Amino acid sequence: MTYTILNGTLIDRSEAKVDIEDRGYQFGDGVYEVIRVYNGKMFTIKEHLARFEKSSESIGITLPYSTEQLSEMLEELVGKNRLHTGIVYMQVTRGVAPRNHSFPAKEVVPALTAYTKELPRPAENLKNGVKTILTEDIRWLRCDIKSLNLLGSILAKQQAAEKGCFEAILHRGQDVTEGSSTNIFIVKNGVIITHQSDNLILKGITKDVVLQVCAANNISVKEQTFTLDELAAADEVFLSSTTGEVMPIIEVAGKKVGNGVPGPLTSRLQDLFTQEIEKQCGEL
Repeated sequence: MTYTILNGTLIDRSEAKVDIEDRGYQFGDGVYEVIRVYNGKMFTIKEHLARFEKSSESIGITLPYSTEQLSEMLEELVGKNRLHTGIVYMQVTRGVAPRNHSFPAKEVVPALTAYTKELPRPAENLKNGVKTILTEDIRWLRCDIKSLNLLGSILAKQQAAEKGCFEAILHRGQDVTEGSSTNIFIVKNGVIITHQSDNLILKGITKDVVLQVCAANNISVKEQTFTLDELAAADEVFLSSTTGEVMPIIEVAGKKVGNGVPGPLTSRLQDLFTQEIEKQCGEL
């Protein structure tokens, strides 16, 4: 049996159903998180749950459980499903109510779901790097909320897939924001530059770990907007995400980055990031 969480209860996943009037289904009215699992242990779970709570509060949803209760539930879920390497997906919606754009009555209880999925580390892409495209960022102006409304990101990701690429790098005019599901970094003259954490990007948990690692190892970082021209002139480019970790980008819009192979600073960050995983989850 594979278990899932439905409103605080562990049940057989085959029995989990979504009501047709759930506001997540009808409006995308909710938020979500994806948490990486290594060796059966969740990586940076406190940070993910803190962001989950913040995203919920940002759209006026009060979580039906504390982050401590959620942590206990998710640990039980991972254990019951005997997940070794993979992810936990969780989301909360505003609940089930007759379709109406305005919020339902306060008596409507938010709907919480979570499940696990086996997912190996992307070893080949981590070693060899990935190709990307460029596309205009057409998303809304609250990308800091990890909302269920992902249509803009989906369209960008599909454009990348159709061109045989791993990711789409988004830009608003000349300013690069982030990837369709990742944060983007460039390296120039030994300095890492990445977009500041504001409303135009998601404040990535993996991004924050990278910044902490850089600070601890005297690696220079600037959190500021960079342009398409600066991206094109970068010595190295890489992305970060929960499932992608620290991944080299070797090509942007058909043009090689540097020599077309993962750069030395990116490779060093990969090693340092792996060390952080092992501190929390054991040897990989």
